[in-house]
Amino acid sequence: MKTSFPLNPKPAEPVAGAVSLDSTFAKSNRGPATVISAVKLHCLVIRAMAVVIGYSFGWSIVVSAAEPETEGKTVAFVPGVMGNAFYVSMECGIRAEAAKYGFKVEIQGAPQFDPSLQTPIVNAVVAAKPAGLLVAPTDSKAMFVPISQAVDAGIKVALVDTTLDDTSKVITAIATDNTAGGAAAADALAKLIGEKGEVMAIAFQAGASTSDQRQRGFEAEIKKYPNIKYIGFQISNNDPSKAAAEVGSTLAAHPDLAGIFATNDRSAEGAATGLRVADKVGVVKVVGFDAGDTQIKQLKDGLVQALIAQRPYQIGVDGVDAIANALTGKSVEHSVTTDTVTITKDSMQEPEIQKAFYTLKCD
Repeated sequence: MKTSFPLNPKPAEPVAGAVSLDSTFAKSNRGPATVISAVKLHCLVIRAMAVVIGYSFGWSIVVSAAEPETEGKTVAFVPGVMGNAFYVSMECGIRAEAAKYGFKVEIQGAPQFDPSLQTPIVNAVVAAKPAGLLVAPTDSKAMFVPISQAVDAGIKVALVDTTLDDTSKVITAIATDNTAGGAAAADALAKLIGEKGEVMAIAFQAGASTSDQRQRGFEAEIKKYPNIKYIGFQISNNDPSKAAAEVGSTLAAHPDLAGIFATNDRSAEGAATGLRVADKVGVVKVVGFDAGDTQIKQLKDGLVQALIAQRPYQIGVDGVDAIANALTGKSVEHSVTTDTVTITKDSMQEPEIQKAFYTLKCD
């Protein structure tokens, strides 16, 4: 996070007509309330004089928008997994927006999408007592207790990306409309396979709200195509090698498989590998979720035929805004959803579409 510091010019000469703080107190020695009023008056006079002097000498005055409730306070971010382009893109949005409020940003996360690994990290964050916590729960049930403890400790908690079954304690839950995203994947896959044939889904984590919602959205929408047969789903546990193995075993049982919906980036990566091993690339169409570097390359190379991209940067921005609003006593919307973008090889060169690509490095 960049921090701007004011210039340090030589001490200014006394200005005619300036108000003396000592004299102000001397004239206002009639109790604490009067003294406080005098201080406020004195500060207003100084601000007014600074503006007048600045205009007179042509200075450029930069005024910080940060408020006392946010300036210098810490906001912690606990992603679902570290090093993932989706969460790095979210981090970029968090850092950019946090700078506007004067927040410090601390990031801690696990190397795997696993509640048993995330729980001690959240506990450590709670012990550090940040002003706010942005967290992507790795399980909608298992993470309820540690996140509730953060709320009980007085920390403003915003859920980002994934959520909990019970969100009553947190200030907001911000996520992609994953059900609609799953439906968009079904429509894209149906188009790719000519609205006929057998299709499957690869969920990345049982109990992860985003995976469950995408799967449900896909399953509901694919029913609208009478000539498409949904043969069920497999769970990759966010492991590309396991997704590849599942594709291989499914092809053995269903050699005429026409399409696959992979509910996240690593599942799509594994699905593409499984098809490459089976020499079915391009024959079996794949719609993936997310738009990291690996997924974009797979799309370019024809390993997957469409991607459903989220807007993680905006989720990060919205999360920081929610914490800042909560700290300053402003209203906070309890549930916020962001949309998705369908990317194909034909559309991926469009400037608006490229804005949906994820990154592994913040500017």
